[in-house]
Formats: sequence, C-alpha cells, structure tokens
Amino acid sequence: MRRRGFAMQLKEGCSREYKRRHDEIWPELVEELHRAGVRDYVIFLDEHTGRLFASQKVTEHNQADSLAGREVVQRWWAFMADLMETNQDNSPVVQELSEMFYQD
Repeated sequence: MRRRGFAMQLKEGCSREYKRRHDEIWPELVEELHRAGVRDYVIFLDEHTGRLFASQKVTEHNQADSLAGREVVQRWWAFMADLMETNQDNSPVVQELSEMFYQD
C-alpha cells in the first residue's frame, strides 16, 4: 500500500460541526472509499490554525483518483462545503503533502 497525505482548511469556528458530521459519516461514503481502495484514512486538526491534515493508505490498484466523479462523494462535498475552503465544484481545496519520514 502507498501512503498519501494532504492538507485542507476549515473555516473559523467550524471544528465542532466538522467533527460531528464525520462522527456520523454516511455508510455509503465509507463503502465507496473502501471500493476505491482507500484504507486507514485519518484526519487531524491543528486547533490553532484550523488546518486539517489527512493521511490515508491506498491499495496497489486503487481508484482513489476517480472518487471525484462518484455521486456520493459529490453529495458529501456539497454537505461539507459550508465548513471549509472549497473549489467551485465544492471539492475541498487540497494541498498534497510530501512524505518526509515514516516509521512502522
């Protein structure tokens, strides 16, 4: 599996609602991520800046890059758009991060 990391930005005052919505994540979204080969997905928050750091593992023959075209993903983006910085299509503004260190 390959590890991926990326950062996103929450709007000020939205951390509790962001957490609540993820605590109630839609089962169909979880299934879609799993089908696409996304595993071990975690999101951390820097409470001082509102910056989110996400880490995930993807399987060798994953389809993670095609998730943007999936209906449930687009609905989730629209559902979350009021809480974070987004692009015109409601997708989160994402900054890909380079892995600098890993210890298993």
